[in-house]
Amino acid sequence: MKKSIFLLLIIGAIWKLYNYSGQVSLGPGVMAPDVPQQKYIDSPISFRFGEYNITEIAVFDIKAKVLSKKNYRLDREADLSPVDLALGWGNMSDESVLEKIKISQTGRFYRWKVDSLPIPRREIEIHSANMHLIPANESVKSKIDKVRKGDIIEISGSLVNVKSSNDNWYWKSSKTRNDTGAGACELIFVKKLDIVTL
Repeated sequence: MKKSIFLLLIIGAIWKLYNYSGQVSLGPGVMAPDVPQQKYIDSPISFRFGEYNITEIAVFDIKAKVLSKKNYRLDREADLSPVDLALGWGNMSDESVLEKIKISQTGRFYRWKVDSLPIPRREIEIHSANMHLIPANESVKSKIDKVRKGDIIEISGSLVNVKSSNDNWYWKSSKTRNDTGAGACELIFVKKLDIVTL
C-alpha cells in the first residue's frame, strides 16, 4: 500500500513538472504584432548591482512570444542572467509560421533552421532575438522561472551595459533589432515581467 501511494506521488510530481515546464500552444495567428519599443536615455544611469556596475542606456518594452527558453548555471554571465529567452514578434509570434522553423539555444546564442522559408529570411532575423535577462529582484526572477516556451510575455526594463567591479569583465547590450550574430543579443535589466493571458 505504501509503495502504491509513493508511486502515485512520484507520478503526480512528474506530471506537475511536465505541465509546469512544458510548451504552451496558443494556436495560429500573430499574437504579438508590435515591434519592441526603445527610447535612449540622454544621460545614462549607472548603479551598483551586487559585484557589478550596471549602466542603463535605453528604456525597453517588449511584448513577444517565447520561442525558446534556456537556463544557464555555469558560465560567468549566469551570476547576473540565469535565463535567456528567444523572443519573436510580428509573424514570428504566429505558430503557423513557427511550426516550420526549428529553434534552439546554446552558448548564449539563439539559432534557427528551416527546410523551406515560411517567411523571408530577413523578416525572421529582425522579428526575433535572443535576450539575456537580468532580474531586478526576486519577484521578477520568480516570474521568469515560470515562463514557458509558447507563452506571450510583456517585459519592461532597460537595455544595459555591465562591468565587473572586481576585474575588467564586461557585457554589452545590442542597441538594435536589425543585427545578427555575435553581439546581437539584448541585455535587459528586467523591472517587470508578465505572462499574458489571452
